Amino acid sequence: MRFGVVVFPGSNCDHDAWYALSHNLGHPTEFIWHDSNSVGNADAVILPGGFSYGDYLRCGAIAKFSPVMAAVKKFAQEGGLVLGICNGFQILVESGLLPGALLRNRNLRFVCRPVTIRVETTNTPFTCAATRGQLIKAPVAHGEGCYFADQRTLDALEAEDRVVFRYMDNPNGSLRDIAGICSEGRNVMGMMPHPERAADPLLGPTDGRVVLESMVRSMVAAHA
Repeated sequence: MRFGVVVFPGSNCDHDAWYALSHNLGHPTEFIWHDSNSVGNADAVILPGGFSYGDYLRCGAIAKFSPVMAAVKKFAQEGGLVLGICNGFQILVESGLLPGALLRNRNLRFVCRPVTIRVETTNTPFTCAATRGQLIKAPVAHGEGCYFADQRTLDALEAEDRVVFRYMDNPNGSLRDIAGICSEGRNVMGMMPHPERAADPLLGPTDGRVVLESMVRSMVAAHA
């Protein structure tokens, strides 16, 4: 399976994602520059963490205008898998590919530490290799990770089984402890914790691998 990792000016987790996918999982992975008009031959696209365009205006607010995002939207509309991690999640909500918004952390401080999240559903291509209720330890590193949406949207996410991950130790004040959500088509997911930074045994726990391995499993099944 072929992965593409989008690189925006200010991305700083692009290489982490590339390494986790290409070295830890052993799948061909290429970088996709922000001014590209195509995602190439990627079977799945990763929007990595970082500070795209310096996080001016709002996190992800400028990145959504990058030429590559038109290609990412088309790719998603055609059923392609798109995973947004941290800043990537912020870009997905700014682009309208996911509902809600990511606001300043409730304590107004940047938080950088391991957290524990719980798998709320396995009915996604990003969690199909996990078990419901499984606990995953992965790091967060963000200043604007507080997930916010109106009550109607929150209720819809719950009713449609689209809350994918929930914090066990909410680090940012996210409503209903939401750490990750998916789209109506279930092929686009955003999450604030970094699974790619919890994929190499040399760095500690490898809990995050299940997210990436789920993507591979779902793509293999789709191509079978």
